[in-house]
Amino acid sequence: MAKNGTTGSRQSRISSGVAGLDRLLGGLFIGDNVVWYDDAGSLAGAFSMNFIQASQSENKPILYVSFDRSPKNLLGKLGALAENPHLTIVDCFTCGKGDGSEIFNKFYQKNGAQWPYRIVKVNEPWDPKQVLEAIYGIHKPLRGDVRLVFESLTGMQDLWGGEDQILKFYTHACPQLYELNTVAYWIAERGAHSVKLKAHINQIAQVAVDLSMRRGKSSLTILKAERRSPNPLNTPVPYWSDGAGIRFEEQKRAVGPIDIGQRLKELRTRQGLSQTELARSVGVTPSTISQIESNLIHPSLSALFKIAETLSIKVSAFFEEGRGKSEQTIFSIDDGVNIRFPNLPKESIQGRVLTPVGTEPKVESSVIEIPEGAVLPAHFFMHKGEELGYVVEGRLQVEIRHAVQEITPGNIIYLTSEIPSQWKNPGPGPARLLWLKIR
Repeated sequence: MAKNGTTGSRQSRISSGVAGLDRLLGGLFIGDNVVWYDDAGSLAGAFSMNFIQASQSENKPILYVSFDRSPKNLLGKLGALAENPHLTIVDCFTCGKGDGSEIFNKFYQKNGAQWPYRIVKVNEPWDPKQVLEAIYGIHKPLRGDVRLVFESLTGMQDLWGGEDQILKFYTHACPQLYELNTVAYWIAERGAHSVKLKAHINQIAQVAVDLSMRRGKSSLTILKAERRSPNPLNTPVPYWSDGAGIRFEEQKRAVGPIDIGQRLKELRTRQGLSQTELARSVGVTPSTISQIESNLIHPSLSALFKIAETLSIKVSAFFEEGRGKSEQTIFSIDDGVNIRFPNLPKESIQGRVLTPVGTEPKVESSVIEIPEGAVLPAHFFMHKGEELGYVVEGRLQVEIRHAVQEITPGNIIYLTSEIPSQWKNPGPGPARLLWLKIR
């Protein structure tokens, strides 16, 4: 049974990575086991991704325990979040639902030496005891509060053959994870488990959240939140998600017309800057930036000026109303912001977002410049939507699906599901593109 008392470390609130959820829930505490009941089977993923991103910004160790996805599939889901030295994937799929198939084991033979992350394969995932021992073995040398994501309770039940094994595993793991100062997300398909099992799970968990979809609209209901008084409790709150960003109806009312935290997050991410990189430039901790973006704290005036200087914007950009901008029709390139490309070699690319700060158009436009001789080992953006580029000047060679194509002034490149694996400017001179990202 989880304890109600608190220790010094457990009194510290941390961010879930979703500002609206932090306001509704009152933040997370070290020691929390958070159960997500997903009605649609696809809603909890966005909350997990934001939780992982927030944890990585604080350089916290993360364990992702997967029963339902192969390592290759999971890496595709995580995207850039997978390329982090603090992440460990606990693979319970390959020898579990993957049945030890050669097609899944080939992943280890082919790519093992090239991983920038750590993957641990559990050889007997059908044995709950072996799974627990693997998790505790990985956890033992780690320092500080560790974050975990279990995907999923439903996958465990399918592999282990019943709810009794799930309950036994959960009742052993939760109190121990609490004592080990972790924060754990447990994902479950709501309709796949009995009322009795869910009641037992809720009794042990510190936080229980229900996610549902009705007539195309998603909502979140906080069922339990130990040591805090969430408002509202047991009341569905509508929210919207584009796959990564999550916005709540309640959030719009509570924050009002000016949301400094959300504005900072938009400006930072548009420039490709991580919370850790921004914190280092400003002279604060990554946790401070995370709490500002979650509106748990407000920045001091000196910090706000330093943040604006780092982002190359005016302080007024944090307070501008979107309405005034949307009525404007002519903008200067100075209204945009510079783009940072942390995953690409320095001096190999420059970019500037043309879309003015404070606007949220369906199409985000940028100017990209690649100097002569530069080779980019990846695409410039991690974007899930469509993209369109127009070559204004210069010559570029782009590799897509192992085929190299050349594009010159006047050419248009249109990307949907496939993205370039390499860009090269053979010269002469720099190459410039007008680039559009379609939301």
